[in-house]
Amino acid sequence: MGWIELILLSLSLAMDCFAISCVVGMLQPELARKYVLRFSLAFGVFQGGMPLLGWLFGESLLGPLEKAGPYIAFGILAFIGGKMLVESFRRNEGEKSERLDVTKWANVILLAVATSIDALAVGFSFAMIQEEHVARAFLVIGLTSFVVSFLAYTFVKRLSNPKISRYAEIVGGIVLILIGLKILFV
Repeated sequence: MGWIELILLSLSLAMDCFAISCVVGMLQPELARKYVLRFSLAFGVFQGGMPLLGWLFGESLLGPLEKAGPYIAFGILAFIGGKMLVESFRRNEGEKSERLDVTKWANVILLAVATSIDALAVGFSFAMIQEEHVARAFLVIGLTSFVVSFLAYTFVKRLSNPKISRYAEIVGGIVLILIGLKILFV
């Protein structure tokens, strides 16, 4: 796989991370840099690590997991997105969303796993085509997801407005559900 194909693949895998980072930027623009780095790093590690798992385990383990993967990702994202929608209508103006709170490790890990399940299939395809430069691919995929996540949050937080945070939570919930549907049906 050449550099152009690898960069395009990495960017396409990072789009889910981009969308979630934008939502976090709208809902939690005041996050300390350490939390932004932490969730960006988690996205990068999982996006780079899942293809590695797919490549290592190949068809033997990935067959059943590959079939269930989209359903698992959809379930996680639909649950988080649905809870965000319900919370947005229940909470009072000015309260913070707890469902997408990336200061909590459990939320970060759930989001990182859910957005990286499609990368598992990429690793499987690397094994099938006998990709020579897999270490480079895993590194580029992980770094791309990290950078995209960090930049998306940093840019969108500047656009955030406390008056629209409730609507941002509604949009965020819908975006998470749509990402889940994309994973499920594409």
